[in-house]
Amino acid sequence: MDRFFRISERGSSVRTEVLAGLVTFATMAYILVVNPAVLGELPDSAGLVLPHDQLVTVTALVAGVMTIAMGLIANVPIALAAGLGINAFVAYTLVGANGLSWAEAMGVIVIEGVVMLILVVIGLREAIMRAIPDALKRAIAGGIGLFIALIGLSGSGIVATGEGTILAIGPDFASWNTLVFCFGLVLIGILMAWRVPGALLIGIVVAAFLGIIVNASASGTPVPGAELPSSIVAAPDFGLVGEFDFSVFEVVGYGAALALIVTVLMANFFDAMGTALAVGREAGLTDEQGQLPQMRKVLLVESAGAVAGGAASASSNTIFVESTAGAAQGGKTGLANVVTGAAFLLAMFLAPVAGMIPAAATGPALVVVGSLMMSQIADIEWGDIGLALPAFATIAMMPFTYSIANGIGAGMVLYTLIALGRGRWREIHPLMAIVSALFVWYFVRGPI
Repeated sequence: MDRFFRISERGSSVRTEVLAGLVTFATMAYILVVNPAVLGELPDSAGLVLPHDQLVTVTALVAGVMTIAMGLIANVPIALAAGLGINAFVAYTLVGANGLSWAEAMGVIVIEGVVMLILVVIGLREAIMRAIPDALKRAIAGGIGLFIALIGLSGSGIVATGEGTILAIGPDFASWNTLVFCFGLVLIGILMAWRVPGALLIGIVVAAFLGIIVNASASGTPVPGAELPSSIVAAPDFGLVGEFDFSVFEVVGYGAALALIVTVLMANFFDAMGTALAVGREAGLTDEQGQLPQMRKVLLVESAGAVAGGAASASSNTIFVESTAGAAQGGKTGLANVVTGAAFLLAMFLAPVAGMIPAAATGPALVVVGSLMMSQIADIEWGDIGLALPAFATIAMMPFTYSIANGIGAGMVLYTLIALGRGRWREIHPLMAIVSALFVWYFVRGPI
């Protein structure tokens, strides 16, 4: 196992990898609740509402299988699950606004995944990543750090995001929920300062049990999600696997269908690349040029995750930014992924137990990891406005628009336009120019 995963070679240990895998699962487990809630909210044109139990099963199934595949094929601690944002696009745009059935909407995701697979095979996705300047790559890592910190803060009720507001003090700020969050944050900070192995996982578990104690002592559930389940075992239901078709072209027409496919492709395309690079940096796996040597294998598995997610009606599975939590815990190999994936597969049978970890317990871990990732921006040449402004736009747009793709797009477009404006067109890689033009279309049409 040591030779296969190159554990000693990368300066890790089996114990560290197992801990990292468990931390990643703990920070991602919320997807078992959130994805079924998003996909199970709306009826399609035929009045079909996807069953909650079946959605939990396919969410755990695809996440488990694809995360293990990433570990075995690419040997990196980068986990996959149903992508937030894309699942909302499936539910509210494809099904809600365009009148597709759930099977037709999932067919769009399968098509998009196949297109991404082709782009990986011909080397285009890697080529685009190499064309991005190092300053923007560092900004992507820093922006993702802020983004996952925001996920932790908003999920814990510390700040609120939503229609009509960018950020605000959350309605849950002065509460037991906030106390559990703050306790977890301080505990993890102290443990990491003392270099205690498994600090993130210890913090998550202790904070979760504190939330359960609070809920048991107080009236109601002041710490949402921190509840002992009524049952431990739940039989998985695979009824949604294979429920997709490709009749979207007949329903909305070829032009509209292509526009929908390209829109979701753009979001998935750059979300995955940016997140993979950020996790690779956090795990210390990038080379001197800031590249991830395993990037082609990573993107190959991630593209297959989109196909698998659509085929199983779980929505597109993509690289999860919470993987940085496992990397911060010391994960450097695919063994961490095997542990995370196995936990997801086990969750098909123990879904009630996986759902008992509250956001107030995982939120502190995400904030701590976000703070660690911000160190990446230190080496950006902030004195050069042609780099500083695009880098800042990349960092700021990710949390403020709740989209990694938006941040990458804003930074690339600004970099290209400023370089052109000051006569440095030779510094612009042709692929950068093409992708920037595509992002202009993406923003004009409306981002996910």
